[in-house]
Amino acid sequence: MDRNGRSEQLDADILNSLAELITQIMAHGERLAERMSFPTFFIKALHTLDCPMAMKELGRRLHCDPSFVTVIADGLEKRGLARREAQPGDRRIRNIVLTDAGVEMRQRMERELAALMPWSRVLDTGEREQLLALLRKMASPGNAVAPDYVAASRPVPAGEVDVAASTASAGLA
Repeated sequence: MDRNGRSEQLDADILNSLAELITQIMAHGERLAERMSFPTFFIKALHTLDCPMAMKELGRRLHCDPSFVTVIADGLEKRGLARREAQPGDRRIRNIVLTDAGVEMRQRMERELAALMPWSRVLDTGEREQLLALLRKMASPGNAVAPDYVAASRPVPAGEVDVAASTASAGLA
């Protein structure tokens, strides 16, 4: 196999392995949500709500429609995990704020989810540090996808997994 062929095969193998890993992560998230008796998308919402946040900003970070943010906020409020407050300085903007119970749930969920992740179980500390460095290198701002990128612009060949679309549709992106 020539150098270009090996490079292409390596890229394909990396993509396939990442798709498998994302599938495992999503399955762990789904099982955790089921054990905690809430919808899977609450995991991403709780993780994202690290400070009071405008509902519009939460929707942007979750890559979802504003009407779905309302569903999320309603569900979190119903469970006593969050409340809506007027934003200081502009009462038209509604912030979602985690309650004390929401902060506790967020911390518990993140501890439990982290313990389930493959890197927590199969990599030693040095390997996890290497993985983190590589992930940060790949996720650096210079490598970010442009906001106007349209995933649908590239057709996905049969049998190939569109990892970004799968992750986003599962609410984990």
